[in-house]
Formats: sequence, structure tokens, C-alpha cells
Amino acid sequence: MRKIVAALAIVMGLMVAGSAQAQMVTAKSPATIVSALQDAGYRAELSKDSVGDPLIRSASSGSRFTITFYGCTDGADCSSVQFYAGWTEATHCSLEAMNTFAQKYRFVTPQVDDDKDCVIQYDLDLDKGGMSKELFLDTLEFWTDTMATFKDYIYQE
Repeated sequence: MRKIVAALAIVMGLMVAGSAQAQMVTAKSPATIVSALQDAGYRAELSKDSVGDPLIRSASSGSRFTITFYGCTDGADCSSVQFYAGWTEATHCSLEAMNTFAQKYRFVTPQVDDDKDCVIQYDLDLDKGGMSKELFLDTLEFWTDTMATFKDYIYQE
């Protein structure tokens, strides 16, 4: 009887561990990010960038953004991602304005790109097992909120 109880405990432990593992979001598996985005109500279009690495296109509140994968080997086994959004013809798009925004929002990188567009980036290390889906969704909410704040900031009069 003890052997049966012990075996059941092991099986239950493996089932719980497997369930927890299934809820992880990793850069090694772009599909986990696509799934998390879609579960949160976002569209998520998975494609490849110019060098063959995964690229996800999405949007929030009328603004498009991409999730670019980095640290990849032959288009797979990536280790990190970068959230990226950019806007043209902004009224408040100077180096000084970007520095002011960066002082208030420390986790994102605002900048003026080569085309004089205002862009914002957020890098996320997902190596060594990734992060829980719950934490990823919290990060996604932070990103979309900050992206909206940035858009309002760069288009202010």
C-alpha cells in the first residue's frame, strides 16, 4: 500500500511540474509568446525578420509594435526579446525630450532613430527557462501602458 501511495505522489508531482512548465514563456519557443499575447486578447502574427529570426507583430490601442528575438542560433533557440514601437511626425521628438522621458520611465529606452522618428524599446531576457506566463502578462501590461504614455508624450503640443 505504501508503494502505491508513493507512486501516486510521484505521478501527481510530475503532473504539477509539467503543468507549471507548460505555463512558462520563453524566447526559445516563440509560440509561447504568441499564445500569451492571444490569451490576453492581442493579435499576434509570427513571421521571420530579415536574418531569419522570429518576429511577432501586434498592436495595442491603435499603435503597432513588434517583438524581435535576439541571441538566436540559425533562427531558433533565442535567449531574449525586444518590444519595439515607433511613430513618425511626432511634435515632441528631440534628444532632450527622450532623456526627460527616460528619467521618469527607467525600464524602457526612448530614442530618436536615424529617420528622426520617436521610438521606444523594452528588452526582456528570457534565457534559462523564461518566465511565468503571469509575469509575462504583467510585463506586457507595463509595456502597453508605457507605450501609450510615450505616444501621448511625443504628440503633446
